[in-house]
Amino acid sequence: MTRLERALADYLTIRRAMGYKLEREGRLLPRFVDYLAEHGADTVTTELALAWATATPAASVSWHSNRLGMVRGFAAYLHTLDGRAEVPSSDWLPSGRRRATPYLYSDADLAALMAAAGALRTPLRAATYQTLIALLAVTGMRVGEAIAVDRDDVDFKAGVLIVRHGKFDKARELPLHASTLGALRDYLDRRDRPHPPASSALLVSIAGTRLIYKNVARTFIALTRAAGLRPRSASCRPRPHDLRHSFAVRTLIDAYHADG
Repeated sequence: MTRLERALADYLTIRRAMGYKLEREGRLLPRFVDYLAEHGADTVTTELALAWATATPAASVSWHSNRLGMVRGFAAYLHTLDGRAEVPSSDWLPSGRRRATPYLYSDADLAALMAAAGALRTPLRAATYQTLIALLAVTGMRVGEAIAVDRDDVDFKAGVLIVRHGKFDKARELPLHASTLGALRDYLDRRDRPHPPASSALLVSIAGTRLIYKNVARTFIALTRAAGLRPRSASCRPRPHDLRHSFAVRTLIDAYHADG
């Protein structure tokens, strides 16, 4: 193993220990290190970093930017060990992407979404999406977290929901209001009728399997259209993740009024 290969292995190990999965970096950065070796370089140079990042001219600007961003993180780490390592400027190869503006849902928006979900064809699918939307709205969970919840992760006695694998693979407990616990009991009664599905997931599809993120995203778009929710600007469109933003804003406003 070369010095650069050892440095990269240590970099990935440290970042993963901090909770980052680095699946893409784990595949591509070894190729970058090989690229450096092929060009006779024993450290990172901005010239070679840019050349590697843009080695596929037909790729998108964002792809070039992502590749350089991966190198930038590794180069910054390597620079602490080797002062010769050059760290590419963050001004180079900007992605051109703009961060989305959160779509803050009003109570009327949420009611319209719930009504649209209730109109889905099968009773179980309607109940599943109503429960998913409501759970996201009252807990601020991420969609991926809600999909990953198992039915045994809801502790009705303690009144909490356990998120076992949140961001950076951290676990946390979410307190649930009595009305939310009641709604979850009602959903489980419907979910298990006439026979409980084999899946351990809390939220299941009409096939009795755990929900798939891409299917949830596609269904959510259809529900927003059925509910009459329209984009407020080119960067502000109703997304599932905006239920989390809306929860955060409502929580802050409620806290402000409580202190007042």
